[in-house]
Amino acid sequence: MLPATSIELSLFTSRIEAVCDEMGVVLRRAAFSPNIKDRLDFSCALFDASGQLAAQAAHIPVHLGSMAFAMQAVVAEIDWQPGDQVIWNDPYLGGTHLPDVTLVAPVFYSSGQLAGFVANRAHYADIGAAAPGSMPLTCDLNDEGVLIRPQKICKQGRMDPDAFAAIINRVRNPKDAQGDLQAQMGCNRRGAARLSALIKKIGPSAYERNLRALNTYAETMARREIARIPDGQYQFVDELEDDGCGAEHLQIQLLLTVLGNELIFDFAGTAAQTRGNFNCPLPVTAAAVWYVLRCLLPENIPSCAGCFKPLALQIPRGSLLNARFPAAVAAGNVETSSRIVDVVLGAFSQALPDCIPAASQGTMNNIAFGSEDSVRGPWGYYETLGGGLGASRMRRGISARQSHMTNTRNTPVEVLEQRYPIRIQRYAIRKESGGAGLHCGGDGLVREYEFLQAVQCTLLSERRVCAPWGLHGGQSGALGRNVLNDQLLPGKIGLQLQQGDRLRLETPGGGGWGERSDCP
Repeated sequence: MLPATSIELSLFTSRIEAVCDEMGVVLRRAAFSPNIKDRLDFSCALFDASGQLAAQAAHIPVHLGSMAFAMQAVVAEIDWQPGDQVIWNDPYLGGTHLPDVTLVAPVFYSSGQLAGFVANRAHYADIGAAAPGSMPLTCDLNDEGVLIRPQKICKQGRMDPDAFAAIINRVRNPKDAQGDLQAQMGCNRRGAARLSALIKKIGPSAYERNLRALNTYAETMARREIARIPDGQYQFVDELEDDGCGAEHLQIQLLLTVLGNELIFDFAGTAAQTRGNFNCPLPVTAAAVWYVLRCLLPENIPSCAGCFKPLALQIPRGSLLNARFPAAVAAGNVETSSRIVDVVLGAFSQALPDCIPAASQGTMNNIAFGSEDSVRGPWGYYETLGGGLGASRMRRGISARQSHMTNTRNTPVEVLEQRYPIRIQRYAIRKESGGAGLHCGGDGLVREYEFLQAVQCTLLSERRVCAPWGLHGGQSGALGRNVLNDQLLPGKIGLQLQQGDRLRLETPGGGGWGERSDCP
């Protein structure tokens, strides 16, 4: 059998990535909730027959990395039949946190042999948690929503009504949830159809040959780039400010070893898992590490399983970054993952001082709110907010942008005010919040909500005490601030808000790079 040529491999890569892109378009256009159709809080990917990552769209890093890390163990336990779709959100079986719901569908060759899988993961604004928006400040996994272990929601092309109802009946807005779940199913059906058409066109043997070549090429290129990093050990420490349940200064410690064309990430010394929901299941930690590596590699290297073979992770079991079931995890996926990225970049900044930017905002500024309103009906909403990105040797940081582990958009003001009883009083760049330096950090943003009815609200935010750090003499970015009716709030809090209350989030700026100078 002839090996794949470079032209053939390039075309093949583009084709399978295009399948993922089209899946994302279908999901966005068919979804009901603003979280998916406006914020684009979803991801799509393809996997080979063993569950190894083959291709992905440029969607959410924490979704894609965690799926890639754990898919093999999940798919190996299922008796797959044509037309099946499996659903789950279990954080300890390759999920992230309970609002992120994953659907996987198999693809078969005409011979009946398993060819691979299409998958998508989407964030639900409500998954039946104790608080509206399903991002509660809690110490109990049971309060975070319905836990879905891997199960077939479609069997041989027919939806299982019992499995469907068990999920829909737990949420506050069943109409949106039903529409989103149907959209996820349709997304996978489109992906399976497109992948099947590709396999039919080029043939099963060429498909498998190209998959092998793709992984070999990605691994070879990744190792070549890693070999350019100076050998040595590089240490960095940062911390989470608190877990919202009494624990403070939760340290994340990394010893990065560069040895030839391999990288070892040793997180020994990291804080033990905590009562609050800032714990990470192992796939989330892996996703954060993989994300940083992918940022360091050239853009033309395919994002597939071979790309990540040069990495080894050493993470103590029962630690904040490798928590044991049933530790609560809702904020680990959003806040702790952001701090892992800061720590990994901090370690790389010692090995590659001219290549690594200063710290970005280091938080997703999570806000969730809703009501059990008897007139409107129960509802919940959730969003993350952008902030300042860290400056680099080449340029100042970008302002008011989602950073690192989140790749979502904002929900337009018009959509928010049309769908929910709120009014956005202010939405603007937070001037002069980026850290000063030769290149200044990006500015955060200000978003002020006025509530037109009483709501229950949860805030999960970081960098309210420990500022995003600068590099090479650059100054730290400004701390974030949460303000209710002109009174300062802590970074993590659950609130009962009244009609007319105003809540303002001022997000952190990015760190500066280089010696201080006047910022334009």
